[in-house]
Amino acid sequence: MTRLLIALILFFSLALPAQAIEMQLKGLDGSIQQLSDFRGNWVVVNYWATWCPPCIEEMPELQAFHDENADRGAIVIGINSEIVSREKLLEFLDDYFITYPMFTSPPLFESELGSIPGLPTTFLVSPQGTVEARQVGGVTREMIEKFIEKWESR
Repeated sequence: MTRLLIALILFFSLALPAQAIEMQLKGLDGSIQQLSDFRGNWVVVNYWATWCPPCIEEMPELQAFHDENADRGAIVIGINSEIVSREKLLEFLDDYFITYPMFTSPPLFESELGSIPGLPTTFLVSPQGTVEARQVGGVTREMIEKFIEKWESR
């Protein structure tokens, strides 16, 4: 429990500018979507790679959060941040039963959302489109849910 509280404090402690963020997302089929397409929902944006053990470890938690909350105004989107073939990526997602929306990006250290010092890095974007938190390292469904509850109760 202490580790969870420390992780939550670190997750919540990020102070980011409160302006709506816009960014393009490249789909696995090459199509382009905008982050603003998801406005009105909490959006958990998770940067990850197939070679990253902590990324793989947190994926079931992200999938569970997405499954439980997609119809209630909170979704997960993954951004694969490596150079990998579309076929290999689709096979990986199928092997791990990942069904939340997935996009691709070349390896980055910075995005429109903020710094990406390592993988996994997860950003929590409010329904208004502002980045409210960033976590470097794994996240759990419980961490995300508690943050949203705390944010909405303020």
